[in-house]
Amino acid sequence: MKNKEYIKILKVEPINFNLKTILEKESILNSYKLFLKTCNFQIQILIQSNKEDLSKHFSKLEKNNKNENKEIQKYLNQYINFIKEFNRKRKSSSKNFYILIKEIPENKKEVLKVEKILCENLNEKYFKIKECLSRCGNIVKQYEEKEEVERIIESFLNVRKDLKIV
Repeated sequence: MKNKEYIKILKVEPINFNLKTILEKESILNSYKLFLKTCNFQIQILIQSNKEDLSKHFSKLEKNNKNENKEIQKYLNQYINFIKEFNRKRKSSSKNFYILIKEIPENKKEVLKVEKILCENLNEKYFKIKECLSRCGNIVKQYEEKEEVERIIESFLNVRKDLKIV
């Protein structure tokens, strides 16, 4: 970023904790505790909710429903109405989970000399997070595409003026 901070954005694919057995839940919670204990550096956890647009799904179902027999059409219409009502009441949404890690050079004038070291430190942190969260069943990915990084930073931090992605 323009203020000479280096950040890495990680996307964490969620798991459905509620579908796990009691033993699996305990294991996940213990792994998560270990993750928090072993991260001896600052992290920022960001959660983004996106309202789901189910109109395409409904259109496809309704289109396919025309080719079915009367009994299947009846059940499919009930299903469509149930999902529409459920969505209306609950406002279905999906969630994206991100972890931001950053490195700040001690001497901002000598950034180019330490840039490699800062990037290596970020990568070490990334691998530590990835290893710990994989024990919980999560998949952790890093963003490297400039446009995606800009979009995420802008949507959460509203720092468009400070962005200088390299």
